[in-house]
Amino acid sequence: MSTKENFDYIVEQFADLQLLRYCVAGFEHLSLKQKELVYYLSQAALEGRDILFDQNGKYNLQIRKLLEVVYTTYSGDKNDKEFQGLEVYLKRVWFSSGIYHHYGCDKFVPGFSPEFLRKWIDKVDVSQLPLKAGQSVEDMCQELFPVIFDPKVMPKRVNQADGEDLVVTSAANYYEGVTQQEAEQFYAQQKSQGDPHPVMYGMNSRLVKKEGVLQEEVWKLDGMYGEAIEKIVAWLEKAEKVAENDSQREVIRLLVDFYRTGDLKVFDAYSIAWLKDTDSKVDFVNGFIESYGDPLGMKASWESIVNFKDEEATRRTEIISQHAQWFEDHSPVSPSFKKEVVKGVSAKVITAAMLGGDLYPSSAIGINLPNSNWIRSVHGSKSVTIGNLTDAYNKAAKGNGFRDEFVYSQVEKDLLEKYADITGDLHTDLHECVGHGSGKLLPGVDPDALKAYGSTIEEARADLFGLYYLPDKKLVELGLTPDEEAYKAEYYAYMMNGLLTQMVRIEPGCDLEEAHMRNRQLIARWALENGKPMNVVELVKKEGKTYVKINDYPQLRNLFGRLLSEIQRIKSEGDYEAARTLIEKYAVKLDASLHEEVLARYRALHLAPYKGFVNPVYRPEYDVEGRIVDVKVDYTEGYKEQMFRYGRDYSNLKI
Repeated sequence: MSTKENFDYIVEQFADLQLLRYCVAGFEHLSLKQKELVYYLSQAALEGRDILFDQNGKYNLQIRKLLEVVYTTYSGDKNDKEFQGLEVYLKRVWFSSGIYHHYGCDKFVPGFSPEFLRKWIDKVDVSQLPLKAGQSVEDMCQELFPVIFDPKVMPKRVNQADGEDLVVTSAANYYEGVTQQEAEQFYAQQKSQGDPHPVMYGMNSRLVKKEGVLQEEVWKLDGMYGEAIEKIVAWLEKAEKVAENDSQREVIRLLVDFYRTGDLKVFDAYSIAWLKDTDSKVDFVNGFIESYGDPLGMKASWESIVNFKDEEATRRTEIISQHAQWFEDHSPVSPSFKKEVVKGVSAKVITAAMLGGDLYPSSAIGINLPNSNWIRSVHGSKSVTIGNLTDAYNKAAKGNGFRDEFVYSQVEKDLLEKYADITGDLHTDLHECVGHGSGKLLPGVDPDALKAYGSTIEEARADLFGLYYLPDKKLVELGLTPDEEAYKAEYYAYMMNGLLTQMVRIEPGCDLEEAHMRNRQLIARWALENGKPMNVVELVKKEGKTYVKINDYPQLRNLFGRLLSEIQRIKSEGDYEAARTLIEKYAVKLDASLHEEVLARYRALHLAPYKGFVNPVYRPEYDVEGRIVDVKVDYTEGYKEQMFRYGRDYSNLKI
């Protein structure tokens, strides 16, 4: 299974999830030194696994280990519905790095009873159970069972409901004994007015109240998560010795220094060195990066990806980055919100070699970093599109009946068949490279001014930037699109997703909580409403089913431009109330009857709305003196086997 032609992408499917493999095409052509570098960085990417479990909920590690023990020691009938419910629940916990849905953030409903679980816990030798120091089996059950079974206890990992205390009502383990107001005041007091280079305060810590005093538990080598960070650092130090060049060595050295000290100034130095290293073929992200898991959008979850450049596909992103100033200059936003000079924008298409933390099993298909606004402004950013993951998604989706069910007519189906792969990848490239990299904050605007709405506004801004430019003749001129009709495929796919099909990911009666989903509905619903006078887009019924119909594609582009202009204003001015009004009106609520219709149509297809990946296994080969002489890629490991192996080999945190 080493080539794309004979690669089996689909691994298994359960609940609302499908597991895929991704092909690491081209790995065999790397030099021995590069293969060794990928191997060491991949090990570092796996050593932080427990960190994310703990960040996603304070009981996740103990629950995972308990379920694994019960599952592996179970001696009853494996056709029993409760055992099968336990198996599905455990697989979902592995996938989501905890007991909350990785996207919807709601707590899973177990398909087994408390009595069933307790019965089989009592059959396990006490020495095998994951008990805390001094904890009895009874104590453990009394503590964990309400968390697992009671829907009222810690029901959401991230709560974004307007008007509620988002910190108190979120189960994510970033705060303890702290209210939203206390957290916001704590970090507001740390910020220096007029600091041109502000660090991302609170990014790498847990904020707790002890004896009435707020204090940070910093994630570093001799602090919180130190046992896992020690293992990460050990592999990074091995990687440093086989780095491709001095620039990459400096990147790794600074990251290790950050892990040792927890100093956010060092993290900024690392981020700058990382974005400037554009010569290395092998690249990686490892650390506390994205803040979607924090209801206040400040604290960063741990993630890692190891990759190498896809030289042929990167030509597309290089063209975009080379013309970044043109995109900025021709944006429909106010000149006062544009960057006068776009600096340091680089972009590439990469082949993922290993996924870890918050990028595993579910992963982004594009990344733009660093997240620091001042670094973006002064030094630029690095964007990547993860080509082999997109390829796996596309290959696995062929012929699944989705388009036949949800696409309005043969005209749109033909558009999607002809152009969708091209324009989908291009929209991702534009989103990551020039979307996130565009615009600026006005002087004195706090980067965190939009608070809980910041992530949704930022994702909408980047999506709109890409959508606005997809139809532009400049893209045909640059060879990025084949003709002036191609953009319509992405416009139709985007509006269909935002208005209809992304609803399949949400349980009946629930609101949209996740930033990317809110962003897509915000754009699509706003365009639908504001385009009504010209009948730009409509929802139509055909044979009792609802479809999206786009009547005027050029006018839809104009609508995207208008919304982009307003979204950029909100971001640049830090207009919290405008962000709140826009998001609460368009991005949060679902039409209940339409939602149920979409769910019923999707269920009939027997598809899984969410997809994730099983990682390959890298197997080093050694000579008699213990030196690595080659590294081979093995794609045979199954999902369950991988998760149990990771549980054995990379369980670095104590409960």
